[in-house]
Amino acid sequence: MTNKNFLTVKKLSNKYNFGFFKSKGGVSRGSFYSLNCSKGVGDKTKNVEKNIKIALGNLLISKNKIKLINQVHSNKIFFINKNNFNKELYGDGLVTNEKNIAIGVLTADCAPVFLFDIEKKLICCLHAGWKGALTNICREGIKTFANKKIKSRNVIAVVGPCLGFKNFEVDKKFKLKFIEKDTKYFKFFKYKNKNKDLFNLRALLNYQINAEGIKNIYNLKKDTYKYSKDFFSHRRMTHQKKSKTGRMINIISF
Repeated sequence: MTNKNFLTVKKLSNKYNFGFFKSKGGVSRGSFYSLNCSKGVGDKTKNVEKNIKIALGNLLISKNKIKLINQVHSNKIFFINKNNFNKELYGDGLVTNEKNIAIGVLTADCAPVFLFDIEKKLICCLHAGWKGALTNICREGIKTFANKKIKSRNVIAVVGPCLGFKNFEVDKKFKLKFIEKDTKYFKFFKYKNKNKDLFNLRALLNYQINAEGIKNIYNLKKDTYKYSKDFFSHRRMTHQKKSKTGRMINIISF
């Protein structure tokens, strides 16, 4: 489902409030046009702060506080509450049970993943790029639900827009890293030529989520590289020999 400047899943919107935002609808200019929500890419801070407020407003949660962290392409996840909300944290996943706290991750080709349970006890957001997939950040996120005695059959996962299979070209050493981790990962690569393969990040994340017993998985199958008018893409920016690009925000709240 498309709602102005973000994507969601209509049939789940009565359970949780979440949105995978596009690059549209903000106040930034130039390379960051227009809903850039990252302060770490060279955009003006005041523009980023306005953009984040716009995103919260679009989800009708302007009164909620939002927690973002310094993303480092890891599988480290933090449980957020009132005590650590203002702490500067480094990792790639957030979990909370606080009703007035929204949590989010920033992306520009990596996959944003949301997890929540049907009883509305816990929400989780993950920043899953290839490094996060290699170290199985999805498994780490799902563990937090198990620790809270939430059964896997009651957990729902949503994988948002990310770099598509046809545009995720990798070298043979990249492929080998995954095969050495798990020989079953071989099926997520497709031969392109003697030097390159194509990598299916979305399919691997779905496989990893399913392997933890999660059957309710939804996908918003949008390729951030392909749809240049809708999404920021770090890879597309690199191919176009540009130095900067923005980051989309992906938000979930109760």
